[in-house]
Amino acid sequence: MSVFEIIMLICFGSAWPFSIYKSWTARTNQGKSLWFLAIVFIGYISGIIHKILHNYDPVVFLYAINGSMVLIDMMIYMRNWRLYRLSRAMWEGPGV
Repeated sequence: MSVFEIIMLICFGSAWPFSIYKSWTARTNQGKSLWFLAIVFIGYISGIIHKILHNYDPVVFLYAINGSMVLIDMMIYMRNWRLYRLSRAMWEGPGV
């Protein structure tokens, strides 16, 4: 178990609650990228797989927590996209 890996995961993980809160309250995807979130999520999943297959230790739970927060942010992104589409349809009428 590497103390530096733990510090990295805690630092990255501490940013996700703020990102989730901003996404939820802003109700917009402005400044967000679904591709970026997907790439980060794949990175966390890869870290989990590596820990399980090659170097299992309790740090795997930090990867899982961080990955869960990214997944939540991705789901909020999709919600905000639907809200945007609905609001656009209301202003522009049918056929959007």
